[in-house]
Amino acid sequence: MIELTGVTKAYGEAENPVKALDDVTLVIPDGQFVVVLGPSGSGKTTFLNIIGALDTPTSGTVSVAGTDITGASRRELAAIRRTSVCFVFQSFNLFPGLTALENVQFGIDASGRHTGPPAHEVLESVGLGGRLNQFPHQLSGGEQQRIAVARALATGNPILLADEPTGELDFQTGVRILQLLRDQVGPGRVVLVVTHNREIARCADRVIELSGGRIVRDGEPEGGRANVADLFW
Repeated sequence: MIELTGVTKAYGEAENPVKALDDVTLVIPDGQFVVVLGPSGSGKTTFLNIIGALDTPTSGTVSVAGTDITGASRRELAAIRRTSVCFVFQSFNLFPGLTALENVQFGIDASGRHTGPPAHEVLESVGLGGRLNQFPHQLSGGEQQRIAVARALATGNPILLADEPTGELDFQTGVRILQLLRDQVGPGRVVLVVTHNREIARCADRVIELSGGRIVRDGEPEGGRANVADLFW
């Protein structure tokens, strides 16, 4: 589903580059719930953006959903984002002039997939069935985060990327959202969650830890995988 080979992303002058990612190689098959850990500046967001076709590597190759996107044009990258990837951004990225329902419906329409549950049912699944016609500015940060999650879930795209998806949520709602993300995993679909919260990693199938742009750990959670309901953070 996802394959990176020798991926490096460097910024700054060629004589003294700063490497956000440094020679990263990995394969992520479908059917995995993957948590990417690391402190601020470790390369987590760059890693997510390259997989999500929002950024391109300085060197190395990237394959997403069976398509080599290394030398893809802007139009081709946009098509990958529309049909193969869905995002839950830390900053939400909601459309301020659209209601909660319209924001989720936009995700469905943009992906071109109309085989999943309707937008209002997805919003009900994240606890916002009574807020369908509210605009983002009328909602709390946690509620806006749940709209972002609902929009990603509704697309049905095979690769779901989430950047700190529980960061704005209270404990009970965070568990509910994490379980929803966990439930998306299956044949033909993979979920990647980027976080600094090590407790979330306990419910992963696989934990990838970054430090200084390099993978320093890649394997099962320490102590084995836990159920989402057993998490306390």
